[in-house]
Amino acid sequence: MPETPDPQLSADFSTDLDRAASLIAELPDYPAPGIVFRDITPLLADGPALRATVDALIAPFLGSFDVVAGLEARGFLLASAAAYSTGAGLMPIRKAGKLPRPAVSVEYDLEYGSATVEAHDDLPKGSRVLLLDDVLATGGTLVAGRDLLRQLGYAVAGVAVLFEIEGLGGREFVNDPGLHTVFHS
Repeated sequence: MPETPDPQLSADFSTDLDRAASLIAELPDYPAPGIVFRDITPLLADGPALRATVDALIAPFLGSFDVVAGLEARGFLLASAAAYSTGAGLMPIRKAGKLPRPAVSVEYDLEYGSATVEAHDDLPKGSRVLLLDDVLATGGTLVAGRDLLRQLGYAVAGVAVLFEIEGLGGREFVNDPGLHTVFHS
C-alpha cells in the first residue's frame, strides 16, 4: 500500500481483510477428537483476500528481513506469497524426512502429539529471516522454527501467524513481544 493510502484503497483493504477472516473454515474433531482445525484453503482461493492477508501478515516487518521462512505445510503458502511480494528469498522448514540434506532438526510437542522440523543451511550466517506460519495454537511449531533458525546462525527478524487460537497458551509459550498475528479466535 502507498505511504499515504488512498481512502478507497484503505476501504478495499479493510473489506478484503474482513472477508479473509470470514473465509477461514472451522472443522471440529480434525485431525483428532477435540481439535478444531482452521482450514485456510477458502481464503487462499480468494485473490483479494489472500493479498490483504499477506500484506497484513508482513506489514510490521517490512524492510527488516531478507528471507521468509514458512513452516510446513500451510506456512509455505503464506511465506511464498510474502517472499514474492517483497522480493525476498524463501526458506522452507519441513517435517522430518522430507529434505535430502537437513542441517538442523528440532523436535517439539503439538496439542495432539509430537513432531520434528528440519531445514537446510543454504543462507549466509546472520541472514535476517521472517518466520511465518498459519496458526498459533500451543506455540510448539513456532518455537521449534525459531530455535532451528537460531541454530543455523540466522537472525530472526520477526515471527508472524495468520490466525491465533487464544486460550491455548501459545503466545505465552512463544514468549516474543513482537509476535504478530492477523486474526484471533
